[in-house]
Amino acid sequence: MITFTDRAREMVHTFLGEDVADPQALRISMGGSAAAPTFDLTLVDAAERREDEREVDGVGFSVFFSEEHASKLEGAVVDYVVRLTESGFEVRTATTESPDTQTGTRNRGAVPTGEIADRVRSVLDTQVNPTIAAHGGMISLVDVEDTDIYVEMSGGCQGCALSRATLRQGVERMLREAVPELTAVHDVTDHSSGENPYL
Repeated sequence: MITFTDRAREMVHTFLGEDVADPQALRISMGGSAAAPTFDLTLVDAAERREDEREVDGVGFSVFFSEEHASKLEGAVVDYVVRLTESGFEVRTATTESPDTQTGTRNRGAVPTGEIADRVRSVLDTQVNPTIAAHGGMISLVDVEDTDIYVEMSGGCQGCALSRATLRQGVERMLREAVPELTAVHDVTDHSSGENPYL
């Protein structure tokens, strides 16, 4: 059901330590939205398994996750990644769509609709994308959940070392000015697969 890469398994064992008298397990919690799920991995006491959780063997340690999320985690791969500005565990689910071979963006299906989606898309289309197009970049709206939005960078922005600063200091500020009710802007870009960043 859930597979751990060698590196991820090694890191889990490192975090678990050698104390077998106080066995621990790894809990995987899921949040975000259906189009852009997020995952949290937490070490917990092995006795803290909840009634609504399933337990599977992670090869040398137990893994807990909600029965509610079992179908989403079917075929998932847990990896430990090290990037330019961050490192940590990454969960890739079997339902994650692969990048479009021509654009490098993910084909997530339905286009977000509604007033917030329309206003955000207007800002991206008229203010943001014409500016970053000079660097070969583009930012797309992939999901809206209440007043949280999920965006994805592509082209020169995908994998660019300055993408986080661009999003937080420029794009997010413009979006919040135009759509003041926004509570969060989430970047769901797979920056590790960027092949043509503008540096």
